[in-house]
Amino acid sequence: MRKLLKYTTLSVAGVALLGLAGPAPALAQQTITITSWGGAYSMSQRKAYYEPFTKETGIQVLEDEWDGSMSKVQAMVDTGNYTTQVIDSGSEDVIQGCDEGILAEIDYKRLGGRDRFIPGAARDCGVATISFSTIYAYDGDAFPEGGPRPSTIGDLFDAKAFPGPRTLRKKPQATLETALMADGVKPSQVYEVLGTDEGVNRAFAVLDRIKPSVKVWWTAGAQTPQLLADKEVVMGTTWNGRIFNAVKNEGKNFVIVWDGQLLDYDFWVIPKGLPNYDMAMRFIEFASRPKVMATQSQYISYGPTVKAVMPLINPAISKDLPTAPENTKNYIVYDSGFWADHQDELEERYNAWLAQ
Repeated sequence: MRKLLKYTTLSVAGVALLGLAGPAPALAQQTITITSWGGAYSMSQRKAYYEPFTKETGIQVLEDEWDGSMSKVQAMVDTGNYTTQVIDSGSEDVIQGCDEGILAEIDYKRLGGRDRFIPGAARDCGVATISFSTIYAYDGDAFPEGGPRPSTIGDLFDAKAFPGPRTLRKKPQATLETALMADGVKPSQVYEVLGTDEGVNRAFAVLDRIKPSVKVWWTAGAQTPQLLADKEVVMGTTWNGRIFNAVKNEGKNFVIVWDGQLLDYDFWVIPKGLPNYDMAMRFIEFASRPKVMATQSQYISYGPTVKAVMPLINPAISKDLPTAPENTKNYIVYDSGFWADHQDELEERYNAWLAQ
């Protein structure tokens, strides 16, 4: 999950923001710091990975949050002051970090080889931990059963048929692709179209139509379910696990629209030059065991990345995963390579557009 939920300062003892923490106090117990995105997602990792890892190894896991800024990883590598050992990173940052030499290569011999993982999940400098999707969801109270309800990606951008304030991500990634699909571009052609000036203009033209209805441009995935719960918006984009958690664990009347979803991965990465690389790989090996990975979907609806895991997941749970057949009738796989090549220019234009 690239992806950004992720700006909340934690007050729990032992947790500090990446890059801002001072030297950790000396502890008798061996520790490892793992950096992730916070909220329900970090909770699922705590239950599925951190606590069982500590129980098996005696190594205490200290949790950290970040905003996805690779400059912080660059600073650690440049200074040799490593404040974290393992980071949950977005897919385009794995490519960028590997190319720029700030991420260590993964030792796949210790993980049983690359073939254990689903396609695209085993990269040189990152091993995928989840599959997730950018989706949009709406408040079921705002659009009750029996009346018109949003059902397609186009409905997100149709404020006339489905009025009310929206929330969209304050980044172009996944937002521009969503806009093009809403305008009728076939999923298989989205990145081809977005790679042209005409395609970029087309995506922004779609966003122009909905901009007056966007009340909040979110920067953290936890914002959308909170905005829906507070009745500040009637629909908005986010990651599917955030809505699943709000529905399952908080009893919210939210509905996910899977049409037009963008399937993606989050990756475990290790800063290059890390002195305790072996400990980092020890954790990643543990988290990549099928029986261990299978437990995460009990807490959040993100899919596994090891082939042997799916048969271990309860069918009642697997239906809510992004990869379920009924959820993949009209979707695309997020192209991190495209964004590694075009991120700077598209973010510059997107930020300028937001400021207008």
